[in-house]
Amino acid sequence: MGWDALQHWGTDASRRERLTGGVANDVWSVQVGGRLAVARLGTRSDADLAWETGLLQHLDRNGMTVPLPIPTLDGRLFVDGLVVMQFLEGGPPETEVDWRRVAETLHQLHRLTRDWPQRPGWRSSTDLLRADRGTRIDLTAMPPDAVVRCRAAWARLAGRQTSVIHGDANPRNILMTTDRVALVDWDESHVDVPDLDLELPHNAADLDPVTWDIAQQASAAWEAAVCWKDDYAIKRLAQVRGG
Repeated sequence: MGWDALQHWGTDASRRERLTGGVANDVWSVQVGGRLAVARLGTRSDADLAWETGLLQHLDRNGMTVPLPIPTLDGRLFVDGLVVMQFLEGGPPETEVDWRRVAETLHQLHRLTRDWPQRPGWRSSTDLLRADRGTRIDLTAMPPDAVVRCRAAWARLAGRQTSVIHGDANPRNILMTTDRVALVDWDESHVDVPDLDLELPHNAADLDPVTWDIAQQASAAWEAAVCWKDDYAIKRLAQVRGG
């Protein structure tokens, strides 16, 4: 159905402007019910989108600022890969103080989602010590020596508490105002070790040197595997030490 599915949010629902930053999805600002919103069209399964929209509702109920899904006229949160979400104002973090506010918001996410079920079809970094594939990752496409290096980095996370991680907490996905921090673009969120979210500028999460090194190495390995084999993936792989 594609963008024709937008009619389920009302006969007056319409696209306004394509937004930058979407890689796996087509993202637009839209007008729905007389208000500005953001719509994302992709190829994720219904189970995947049910997990994501359910997570956002849970976080909203517990005081976090997230792009809450807007239901269709008949109450559905997604239709044929299309999700419509609230539009949020704000700007990116710029100072060390800003990044410390981001770190606390990520800690809040991690506290609220301990024992959360895994996103359907996804694997955590430590799952990939045994599995070869998981949604965005296919280790069989990587050179064997690269897989060994990535797995050595992820092995250092084994046995740690897991929770939902945002998975892409870069400045483009953080919208700050004076009184709140909003995390947007939850397309990479899944259950994993929280330290993967905490390799932040200024070491804003106050990780000790060993934990920082583990987080940096595991994050570099994850991004290398997810993006394989573009230039960014090769750059990130070069940052992963041998086992």
